[in-house]
Amino acid sequence: MAEPSKVIHVRNVGHEISENDLLQLFQPFGVITKLVMLRAKNQALLQMQDIPSAVNALQFYANVQPSIRGRNVYVQFSSHQELTTMDQNQAREDEPNRILLVTVHHMLYPITADVLHQVFSPHGFVEKIVTFQKSAGFQALIQYQSRQSAVTARSTLQGRNIYDGCCQLDIQFSNLDELQVNYNNDRSRDFTNPNLPTEQKGRSSQPGYGDAGSMYSGARGPAGFPQMANAAAIAAAFGGGLPPGITGTNERCTVLVANLNPDRIDEDKLFNLFSIYGNIVRIKLLRNKPDHALIQMGDGFQAELAVHFLKGAMLFGKRLEVNYSKHANITQGADTHEYVNSNLNRFNRNAAKNYRYCCSPTKMIHLSTLPQDVTEEEIVSLLEEHGTIVNSKVFEMNGKKQALVQFETEEQATEALVCKHASSLSGSVVRISFSQLQNI
Repeated sequence: MAEPSKVIHVRNVGHEISENDLLQLFQPFGVITKLVMLRAKNQALLQMQDIPSAVNALQFYANVQPSIRGRNVYVQFSSHQELTTMDQNQAREDEPNRILLVTVHHMLYPITADVLHQVFSPHGFVEKIVTFQKSAGFQALIQYQSRQSAVTARSTLQGRNIYDGCCQLDIQFSNLDELQVNYNNDRSRDFTNPNLPTEQKGRSSQPGYGDAGSMYSGARGPAGFPQMANAAAIAAAFGGGLPPGITGTNERCTVLVANLNPDRIDEDKLFNLFSIYGNIVRIKLLRNKPDHALIQMGDGFQAELAVHFLKGAMLFGKRLEVNYSKHANITQGADTHEYVNSNLNRFNRNAAKNYRYCCSPTKMIHLSTLPQDVTEEEIVSLLEEHGTIVNSKVFEMNGKKQALVQFETEEQATEALVCKHASSLSGSVVRISFSQLQNI
């Protein structure tokens, strides 16, 4: 085994695995100070605050196989004792070249050739742009007139976001000598030849590269999924695909929930649970069937996520029956609760991240937006009425306090979430989600 280091080397990091997935895997063991994704090699380098934290993580995962999104990842000490800026260039073709290979991470909005031209043209004359979809995600090749322009652009733009909080640029030098562009459209453009035709439907703008146009061009949704209102966020969350069991073809927005516990349920508790899977428009408890409720989601895809992940879940001693309603929507009235303008709807911001964390109820919940001086005892005191707490941990990430709490059963964790999400703790509104971690 390599000499202990605070830098951990992670292998088999597939394109569907995000930086946040890796952070969740290691943050229970201590503060993470740096993370470098080596997408080209399906690897990552992660630096803990100190060596004991890294040792604890590797000792734990020596006995428990770490897995993210169904994929086993493999961890070991890195040969690096400290990550530097130069480490971000590992496994890359870093010989300066006038053609840049650009990968866009956390892509919440569509990126076209024209958008990229606006970003890169201030650093020199851009001759050609080609975009495509690869295993690493959405990528583009950008050819400058001069090598110095490419060097300047890479130095200036590396790690920057195109839009606030998303669409982060990861820029490498390509080893290509010349780009071939056959069409001028959203996916490719030759700025030296404006007379090229637009691409005929169904053809690829660059031989050998997948066609990203149906997924990202304009404001359209993915081909075959026109009802997805937030298509780019969905694509960014799931790597261009969909979770197992999700078709993406449902258009019904309203969900019928049956077998509720009428003595303990109310609209706000239903909101707390179903808002994990999408924005909530309104909720109605049925007077003639007090164990039934109608929930109108933001769109058909969000409704499908809720039906898929919550069908059969246990809550307040009852096994939920969750199905699509025959009603297209819920008519607003005195007996409906409105949530369409609620700032507690999770998918108004960071939609891709919230889609990525959708899952069935688990025994582990994740708490965020906590007071900076919160203690583990305060967290336990807040939640212990809902069941047996097996383990808990308060930690800090990016300067903000968060916590993980593991219950004995999924039902207890679900009850804690529906009762305490959006509750107040020392003046802070606590946010609670299910965590896909198996242990703390």
